[in-house]
Amino acid sequence: MKCIVKKSLGALSALLLIAGTAGCGEKIELEESYDLYNTTKQFEIQVEKKEGESETKKEKEQESISFFGEQLCVGGNENTTDAAVTEALSYAAGLFDLSDHEILYSRNIHEQVYPASTTKILTAYVALKYGDLEAKTTVSENALILEEGSTVSGLSPGDSITLEQLLYGLILCSGNDAANVIAEMISGNTEEFAKLMNQEARALGATKSNFRNAHGLPDEQHYTSVYDLYLIFQAALKEEGFRKLIETKEYTAEFTNSQGEPVTKQWETTNLYLRGEKEIPEGVHVIGGKTGTTNDAGSCLVLYSENQSSKPYISIVMKANNKDELYQQMTELLKKTWN
Repeated sequence: MKCIVKKSLGALSALLLIAGTAGCGEKIELEESYDLYNTTKQFEIQVEKKEGESETKKEKEQESISFFGEQLCVGGNENTTDAAVTEALSYAAGLFDLSDHEILYSRNIHEQVYPASTTKILTAYVALKYGDLEAKTTVSENALILEEGSTVSGLSPGDSITLEQLLYGLILCSGNDAANVIAEMISGNTEEFAKLMNQEARALGATKSNFRNAHGLPDEQHYTSVYDLYLIFQAALKEEGFRKLIETKEYTAEFTNSQGEPVTKQWETTNLYLRGEKEIPEGVHVIGGKTGTTNDAGSCLVLYSENQSSKPYISIVMKANNKDELYQQMTELLKKTWN
């Protein structure tokens, strides 16, 4: 499946106008529409020039013209599976060729799934977009209220820590405490941050998702799809610093506690490929990604890799039965990138 054909803004506007009315001007609410005006600005969709405009303005408006779907892999609801990939190992999976804009494997990629800690990809994306890596914040007691047994990075109330350090705690050891601290740092509280997450997700076209928190702990109204995770992940990869986060194997964070005393934390990635605990197929360079696991979500992995020709791919497996089967299917997908 290849990328959609470019359309002019005029055609797109006409299509939205037709889709938004019925009968004698009766208005229809489009639940999965995106904000045309925001998207036009964000993705620099070309607009028609008015007669008489200065050449300088015309030239400026024509710079870096791109369309919403021009650089995306776009496909329908049909599954495009492969006998070499064992379907029974997970509920949904996808393999996306970022250079040719093709979907090489798809199974239930538009179906609703729980994201677990793959949620933190969007959390990091929003933090990198709106935050200052060098800015410091003080950890609140409220940010550390989490479910018993929750994965944490070991923060304590009163710790003074930078956003950059929090992001390593978020991505490497999947700290749910780090997620809440980031949410408070960016938006003041976790509820407002979730609203910002949804705003950004919809701007990226991820209309099958709804996020209720920054960490991915279970919530019936917190869900996504394989395709939406692809949209979010590929956007995050364009943010400066994100690739460095996901490819890091170990990180040492040094900050101060509420008494001003030095604190040192060692965080290690949860990615078993990077840890050397799962074998990477020959000819494939696994750069990094994000894991996720809960009872309802199963075992999940969103991965960025390159083949021997340095072609980039995003591969996603959601709701695998366990970690072994998760990495078995991911390895089968990675083998499809050989050329």
